[in-house]
Amino acid sequence: MDPRTSAQDVMRCDLCETAVVQMHCDTCLVNLCKTCVGEHFSTDLSKPHKIVDFKARKSTLIYPKCTSHDVETCEMYCTQCDIPVCNTCIASDQHLGHRFVKIIEVLSKRKEKIIKERTELKETIYQTYQGIASDAEKRLNLLQEEYENLLAVITKQEDIWHREITELVHQLKSRTHEMEKKQLETLQKHFDEIKQKISDIQDDINSIDDAFNSTNISEVFSFLSLMNKYRKLPKKIVFGVPKFSPNKIQEEQLYNFTPGVLEEDEYKFNMSKSESPETGFSPPVKQLLDEPETVTTIDTGYRVLYNVTCLSDEEIWTSGNDNVMNLYSINQGSLLKSVATKSGNGPEDIAVTKSGDLVYTDYYDRTVNIVKNEKIEEVIRLQNWRPSGVCITYNWDLLVTMYDDNNQSKVVRYCGSTEKQTIQSDEMSKPLFSFGTFDNCICENRNLDICVSDSGAKAVVVVNQAGKLRFRYTGHTPAPMNQPFNPRGITTDSQSHILTTDENNHCVHIIDKDGQFLRYIDCGLSSPYRLCIDTNDNLIVAQCNNRQVKKIKYLK
Repeated sequence: MDPRTSAQDVMRCDLCETAVVQMHCDTCLVNLCKTCVGEHFSTDLSKPHKIVDFKARKSTLIYPKCTSHDVETCEMYCTQCDIPVCNTCIASDQHLGHRFVKIIEVLSKRKEKIIKERTELKETIYQTYQGIASDAEKRLNLLQEEYENLLAVITKQEDIWHREITELVHQLKSRTHEMEKKQLETLQKHFDEIKQKISDIQDDINSIDDAFNSTNISEVFSFLSLMNKYRKLPKKIVFGVPKFSPNKIQEEQLYNFTPGVLEEDEYKFNMSKSESPETGFSPPVKQLLDEPETVTTIDTGYRVLYNVTCLSDEEIWTSGNDNVMNLYSINQGSLLKSVATKSGNGPEDIAVTKSGDLVYTDYYDRTVNIVKNEKIEEVIRLQNWRPSGVCITYNWDLLVTMYDDNNQSKVVRYCGSTEKQTIQSDEMSKPLFSFGTFDNCICENRNLDICVSDSGAKAVVVVNQAGKLRFRYTGHTPAPMNQPFNPRGITTDSQSHILTTDENNHCVHIIDKDGQFLRYIDCGLSSPYRLCIDTNDNLIVAQCNNRQVKKIKYLK
């Protein structure tokens, strides 16, 4: 048996083809015995051969070949041209004056994007599709059950009718079975398509793993984003079972039969790691750290800083005492973008939609506006009221706190520009919110409670989704500075904790979803004003007087 081709034999040296492989050239991807190492070096002296133990092969990165100079590899990256370049390229006039960085730095950032996309696919999109599949399966079973109930009613009615209408009963059953079959087939097909999508997502996750773990830089650079084909969620199939109501036999019609329908509705898609309540998934349970930790602090340059909201885990929108809203890198502290309000007034509050668009309220202009593709669109214009706080709900609605010229206050829910709900008074017709307060902030908790920081009442007011008062939180003693509770900003996290800034006591209060005090966070805060939570449950706090934004880790 030829030892070079025997499936039972160990691997042999690629040069002598007889000795057992002991070494490996990561540069040329050649297997070698120790005797042939020197010969391999001498065959091509132009390359920096890296010889490693065979078990440690593939430990060296494979740099991409230069597209302009075939014999050279690219260890640098041209930031202007956005391509890998070799040393000859750098010296050429083609890249004169361009900025170059090591390709390893670009590789690291590209891998960060890949792992972030993999995480999003695995932890958000995959889970969302699983929820949709579960929902479709429930609808499928419910449809069968409803048809079984319908057929039972029809069968019972058959005993009442006489033999002369037996044929009509058979016809009615036939129509019902046909509709049931058609709708079941449609729902089954819908369910099968969703399951196939889930399988595709898993395959793509595996592909991402392969790309991420690859040592071949070209494979990493050639990786194409897979997100767009999954962002548009499948239609929700809403079925309608035929309506059946029997008539008396002497009446002209023996029965009324309204055919059932199949309709499509939209699933809501939430890209946050803290899944939407609609999907029915609960986030992992996290505990409070014994001591919160400051992760980073950045200076925003405002004379007075008011608002902060997260665009992503790395980018935050801010606004202060002027009409400019700035986008910062929270980790680098660098200014990425600036947007001025349409009216020239300073924004009262800011928020970010699920699709990444910036929303801001203009108190003096009486408008709520959205920034899309660098353009500002007016969403809501009020007549006798002025908007203040704003937030985006899990169902993509807008919640807005507002005040009229008589200092009355209320919360209004909007779908687009359409008013859906007004929350102003309790069951005894008493105002839920204080008069004369113009900076109430608002957020929605995971249990769909609506939480308002009412600074005029020195309280956090929490109502349920229907607008019924659940509780008021008026602070906890002893306070860090022994000052009266003065809530400003408000937000919630994946654990349904409610967090509110206390400007007077230079801290943040954490309470549970039922209003029980849990702890203070101070971390050297100075006049904390507004705050938000990123998808990793890091706390982002805007400090009013020192113009700084502080990122704090408080959950483990």
